[in-house]
This record gives sequence, structure tokens and C-alpha cells, in this order.
Amino acid sequence: MPAKTGAEYIARLKQARAAVYLDGERIDDVTEHPAFRGVVRSMARLYDLQYEKPDKMLYQSPTTGDLVGMTFLVPRTKEDLIARREAMQEWAYAHVGMMGRAPDYLNVEVMAMGAAAEFLAEDDPMFAENARKYYEHCRENDVSLTHTLINPQINRAKAQHEQNDPEVPLHIVKTTPDGLIVRGVRLLATQGAITDEILVFPSTVKKADSKEDIYSLAFAIPNNTPGVKFISREAFAYGRSAWDHPLASQFEEGDAIVYFDDVLVPWERVFIRGNANLSNRYFRETNAIVHMAHQVVAKNVVKTEFILGAALLLMEAIGIQGFQHVQDKGAEIMMTLETMRSHLYRAEHNAKLDRWGVMTPDFAALDTARNWYPRIYPRLAEILRILGASGLTALPTEADFKNPEIGPIVRRAMQGATLDGEERVLLFRLVWDMTMSAFGSRQTHYEYYFFGDPIRMGMAYFEYYDKDFYKELVRQFLRRTVKVAV
Repeated sequence: MPAKTGAEYIARLKQARAAVYLDGERIDDVTEHPAFRGVVRSMARLYDLQYEKPDKMLYQSPTTGDLVGMTFLVPRTKEDLIARREAMQEWAYAHVGMMGRAPDYLNVEVMAMGAAAEFLAEDDPMFAENARKYYEHCRENDVSLTHTLINPQINRAKAQHEQNDPEVPLHIVKTTPDGLIVRGVRLLATQGAITDEILVFPSTVKKADSKEDIYSLAFAIPNNTPGVKFISREAFAYGRSAWDHPLASQFEEGDAIVYFDDVLVPWERVFIRGNANLSNRYFRETNAIVHMAHQVVAKNVVKTEFILGAALLLMEAIGIQGFQHVQDKGAEIMMTLETMRSHLYRAEHNAKLDRWGVMTPDFAALDTARNWYPRIYPRLAEILRILGASGLTALPTEADFKNPEIGPIVRRAMQGATLDGEERVLLFRLVWDMTMSAFGSRQTHYEYYFFGDPIRMGMAYFEYYDKDFYKELVRQFLRRTVKVAV
């Protein structure tokens, strides 16, 4: 079947009725609940956009001939890679970079898994075939995905099998002729309440050994599979208008604890079964992490563009663009943007075919960008707060402007150098929602930990970085210096 529309996306959620809990209650219909209604409609908008821009967003399926999502494309050339990125950025502009788990993030992961399926055959040829078929299933049905990657934070100083309650982390209970029985908890399913299926990845927070085999697994199942429960955190969309909460009202994705209560995972949906060694190597050897990083960097370019635009409008709104320190802060955002664009350009133009025949971006560029952006994003949010100053605290609501008694007062009091009172407050509420609201604070926290602990990521970056050339550069200089001295 072809790529789905927004209406089809919503209809699937209504029909699935996955077990989603919020504030201690099970939600009957996530598409109409105040916590999810806005983001559901934003997701639907992404799917509709595919049909509004089919030349950029869709391509012909190699198996059915149907038009399917470009973000599922297996790139064979650099032109394919760039076309896929352009489609990803069309979606990013629609959510202005505020949806960290827009569908393309996991679409490129299942693409990489399917293309590198032979890696999984190391354990069992069946798992390789499962990966190929699952990629095709997702592509042909335009499946929306959530995922879980990490185990609960109980005692990070210990391995999972050493925990006081080793039954808590998700693990294999037993194997049956029909599949695996799994039980336990995983974190942190962003968009868990508003997607079709869940991908469970190998946990990479800490490398596992063979004692961790029962915790080392990968599979995918529908969100409404019996025994699967999504326990959502407090929602940061409060049912307020888009005027008061311009970002949270549209892009609050939600995050959830996922509990698997003796869930049957059919064999055809299993990709890794109790194999710590395979789990540890999965992301790098399939290049899944490279394609996921490509999506993230493309999204973050758009997000930084939006931040820059907001900063520039804020400066003009209150007439501070001529001050030296203000221009310096604007330059920081501009340099961040241009640096991210450079990483993206290098990644695409230095791309090469990998062992699986997939045109794969230069990971050195993407790895640098994905390590750097979490460290710089809090600074971008800080700059916006500094520029907005007290104006981000004194923020009337839409209702204040509509009140006949106080409306004229706030309208005059809130006017800016270039905007009237309502226009200025709407702009400042946008910046507040980006940086200081619950939604904005979560954005900063989320970007900081996007791929994991930045310190641990930095250690991995240091470990894998090719250091030999640079050391030899110095050695050669020292050898030349000794000869000159003699």
C-alpha cells in the first residue's frame, strides 16, 4: 500500500487502542486527549506533507510500485543521500526541529537494519530474513515507530544481572515454539502513545558481556500487543491555546516508561536473541548509527535556523540589535549554524558505499556534530533567555488581551520597537516556550542527552578517533628538529 495520509495515521491510532496511561488513568483515545491531540495533528500534518510535495517526499517502491516515503529510501548514490536528506528537512521545517522523534529518525534505522541484515545472520539466518521483511513492512505500510534503548536507572555501577532486583530490566523469560516471552521495563519511549509499533534496540549505555545475554535483545511489535503498557510522564501540553503555548501545543511528543508483562514476541519479529556480543556491535557494524546521526544533524540544522530567526526578531522587537554584546551573541548562533551545515555537507559529499552496498555518510563529520551539538545547545537556549531578559517573565496571556478591562493596558504596555503589544508578546511567548517553559526545559535536557551521556559519548569519540596521523606529525617534526640542531 502507498504512503499513508494524516487521516489514515489518526485512524490507525483510534483503532489500535494501545494501553497508554497518564496521571494514573488509561487513555481511551489518544487522538482526542488534551495531552496528545496537538502532536497527533502535527504528525498527521507530516504525513499529508508527503502528498503535497510528492516529487520530494515520495518514491516508487521497488517491490510494489506504490509511492512510499522517501525517508525509507536505501541510498545507493550521493544524489540519493541528498534527496533523502532534503525530504527529512521538509519534515523538519514543518516541526521547526522541535520533534526529536519525527518518523524519519526510525525510518532510516529500519532501512539500515534491512540493508545490513546479513550482520544478524551471524546468530541465525532467520533473524537476517526477519530484518529484511520488517524493513519492507515498515516501508510499504508507512509504519510510525517509537523505540526503547535503555534500562531503568537502578544502579548504574552494576551490570543488569547484578542488580538487587534483576527482574526489573527487560529480559528474556523463555523461548517457545511461537517466539520469545519477555518481561520487564525499558525507557524512554518518546512518542510511545502516538505511534503504531515499538522497536526494542540493544541497550548500549553499558557494554554487556555474556552474563548479560538475557538482557541483550532486539525486536519489533505493535504497540497494542497484549501485555505492553506505556506509562507516560506528565504532559507538557496543558490544553492551552497555540497562542499561549506555540510549541508545546503542537510538538509535545511525550515520553513513556514501557512495561512488558510476559509479552510474546513472534519469531518473525525477533532480530537479536540473547546475544550480548552482537548487541554491542549492532549500531556500528550495520551503520544504523550513521544514518540516524545523518537525520539528527539535518534536523538540528533546521532547529538552529529557527533559533537564529527567533533571536533576530527578538532583537528587532525591542531595539537591541545595535548593542555590541547582542551582536556577539547573535554571531554565536550564526557560527553554530554554519558549523552544523559544514558537518552535514562534509558528511554527504565524502559519503562512500559501505560493505552492504549502501551510500553511507562520512561518520567522522556526523560523529563530531552529534557530540558537539548537545554541548552547545544549552548555550543557544541561554542566549535567547539573555536577550529576552525580563520580557520572558512579564508575559500576559491571550485571555489578558481579550479582557475589555485590562486588554488595552497590556496592549500598550507590551508594545515593542517594531511590533504592537500582541505581536511582541506572541514572539516572546514563542521564545519562552522554546527555552523556559516545561516544554522548553525538556528540549534543552533532551538535546543534551540525545544520544546518551555526553561524557561517555566523548570517551567513545576519543577512543575511535584516528590519532596516528597526528602523533606521527609531531614525531616527524621532532626528528627534523634534532637533525637541524646537530
